[in-house]
Amino acid sequence: MSTAPSYSPPPATGPVAAAARTPVRLFLTILELAALGVVGSGVMGVLGGGLGLGFGLSFIGVGLLVLVGLVYAVFGVAWFEIARLNGLYGFDLPALRWRAVDRPGFGGWLLSLWRQAYNGRMWRALANFAIACALGSLLLRLMAWFGWSAVTAFAPLFTSGEVDTGWGTRYPSAWAPLIGGAGAAAGIVGIISVALLHRVISRGIVATPDRNLDLSEQVRTTTAQRAGAVRAADVERTRIERDLHDGVQPRLVSVGMTLGMAQQKIDSDPEAAKALIAEAHTSTKAAITELRQLARGIHASVLDDRGLDAALSALAGRSPVPVVLDVRLDGRCPRDAEAAVYFTIAESLTNAAKHSRASECRVVVRVRDGGTLWARVEDNGIGGATVLPGGGLDGIGNRVLAAGGTFRLDSPVGGPTSLEVSVPCAS
Repeated sequence: MSTAPSYSPPPATGPVAAAARTPVRLFLTILELAALGVVGSGVMGVLGGGLGLGFGLSFIGVGLLVLVGLVYAVFGVAWFEIARLNGLYGFDLPALRWRAVDRPGFGGWLLSLWRQAYNGRMWRALANFAIACALGSLLLRLMAWFGWSAVTAFAPLFTSGEVDTGWGTRYPSAWAPLIGGAGAAAGIVGIISVALLHRVISRGIVATPDRNLDLSEQVRTTTAQRAGAVRAADVERTRIERDLHDGVQPRLVSVGMTLGMAQQKIDSDPEAAKALIAEAHTSTKAAITELRQLARGIHASVLDDRGLDAALSALAGRSPVPVVLDVRLDGRCPRDAEAAVYFTIAESLTNAAKHSRASECRVVVRVRDGGTLWARVEDNGIGGATVLPGGGLDGIGNRVLAAGGTFRLDSPVGGPTSLEVSVPCAS
């Protein structure tokens, strides 16, 4: 039984959708600021008290423990603030992460704690939290002002005398609707202004890209890609050496020995010599086939000439395991992206033929939104595939990493095995 795929319209975009979302976000901002105005002063008071207590007791050692706990508390508050802004405004900021421990033992933990203590992004998020709490306190006062003004506007319904302003002055109740209405309007304007000001401040403090952080992330990404490229080259060189040593080289040695035997028998036993020459000829053709396959594994010329779709079709036609190919590409992607996906699929099909005992493989290739070349290879074999250093799957991971992509392997024991890769293909 098959069911028709469900369809849901894509989310609206553009000025109309933004206008529809703005009142909701504004209302949520007011609610969150009001909540922070209630609890935020207590949180900041605890953090400030912990800071003073930690420095005050540091001379006896207990304060150091308080300061360590304070770093963790500040990290928690900063993490919450970034998550709150992402949920409220959709800033799509990366989550705050604890600095990694790159050394074993207590020294490594202490170093990571010190690095976290001067993490500028954490302190900016804390500063934004403190400002939001202050704005929340101001918002609560404006809300109280709005409530008092709204009640004052209806004062003529309850009294015909004078109305007390609460600041030692009084005015006739006939003026109450005008004064109360103006006060309520001013309160609404103030509440909305505070909510909008919170967004502007948050964008300036937390959502503004940190150039040093961006540069550090670029350095880490470049280093990882370079390391992946080096490891992929090492794995590829090892594979070529293994294929030459275990395949072509013994066959060529056998051809040489067979021709030598034929040379010895060509005068005494011409028929046996002819048989040996025929055997050498067959072995030579097999060696040429293996060399072609080896060269194709190094560089697929059809990939450059006709693109990924044609290259995968040729690859599926040579596979000993039947392949269901589903490739939908609108155009060409950069060569590095196409090569990474092609060799990933080729290695996956080779592994399926050698180890998985699969009777069918399915290959799906798409270009997803955002300029990402995505591929999935799945077989119905026995599963249990693992990434081993120097193995084929390790080579896949290194090649994909060198191209700036990611890959995911799912191979439970009993199958099926699926491998997904995503490689940036934006030119």
